[in-house]
Amino acid sequence: MAEPPPGDENPTRYARRLALAKARLVAQKIRAGWVLGADTVVVLNGKIYGKPVDYSDACRILSRLQGSTHRVITGVAFVHAETGRTKVGHAVSRVTMRPMSAPHVRRYARRHQDKAGAYAVQEKKDPVVLKIRGSYTNVVGLPMELVRKLFGDELGQDSPYARRPGESARSNRRPRSPALRNKR
Repeated sequence: MAEPPPGDENPTRYARRLALAKARLVAQKIRAGWVLGADTVVVLNGKIYGKPVDYSDACRILSRLQGSTHRVITGVAFVHAETGRTKVGHAVSRVTMRPMSAPHVRRYARRHQDKAGAYAVQEKKDPVVLKIRGSYTNVVGLPMELVRKLFGDELGQDSPYARRPGESARSNRRPRSPALRNKR
């Protein structure tokens, strides 16, 4: 699915709309069950950055994001194939990136042209992220806390994705990497 440009659309509405469109597209092709769609955007100073279109675009995006604190917004949508019933939500995290030299931007951009914002927080060898406030899984691309919240009642008690009684969203957090430890 080609993603339409956001124009002047609110970033949150844009991410939610794209997630719902993706889920509906797949739901039309199957007979039963729920379909999950998600879309992540990066927002700096009101400008929306999605996946770069090519290497030079990845370099341009990284050059703007490096040394900044920006928002990562992921829209999540569930569509029931049989009934058309929908559940839609979004998660927002704030990410602070390290400053990067121009050669570092060029090297890094080659590896992450398929990611919103042209970076990957899960990169361990060369971390460019200094701090994350909010959901780590949101920055990776699928906010599991939101998925559980939206879809938890549909999962049932036997699902490994259902939250156990008394379990908080924090207990599902990924252990902090050495690069992110003590940065919150």
